[in-house]
Amino acid sequence: MSYPEPVFHGAVGEVSATVRDVSTAPEIVMANGIAVSLLATGQQTHGQFGLYRWDMAENSPGPPPHFHRSMSESFFILDGIVSHFDGREWTESGAGGFLFVPEGGIHSFRNDYGPASMLILFSPGAPREKYFEALADRAAGLISPTPQEWDDFCAQHDQFPA
Repeated sequence: MSYPEPVFHGAVGEVSATVRDVSTAPEIVMANGIAVSLLATGQQTHGQFGLYRWDMAENSPGPPPHFHRSMSESFFILDGIVSHFDGREWTESGAGGFLFVPEGGIHSFRNDYGPASMLILFSPGAPREKYFEALADRAAGLISPTPQEWDDFCAQHDQFPA
């Protein structure tokens, strides 16, 4: 494997980094005790990746087992204990635990214990923000799609039931 072709062709580097202070409030807060911080969206990274902090209150549910056709997903536990499903079994991981799911890999997660936080990385950087916002609106009762409407919405966002 070799390095990708250069994207930046300047003779000297440029000042273009983005800093997010630890005190920045999450952009999406769900009624079920989940808060999502948009650390680096696919739009910000020109589609290279999307990185999100997922903070969960005690006993926060996760999605049903599912898969993605166009992107991989990685989970890195920052705090607490998170249960991950790798398509075969559920495994509990504490801080430092990691799960990589390639395209097509069945997976899920949930928090069965106290507060927990993890980083979620999608590659390439799909526009997951609209999907997360719809999850929040659905949990708050702001939208009530029919099962078919929700299935169609999920398919548009590369979220397929296992």
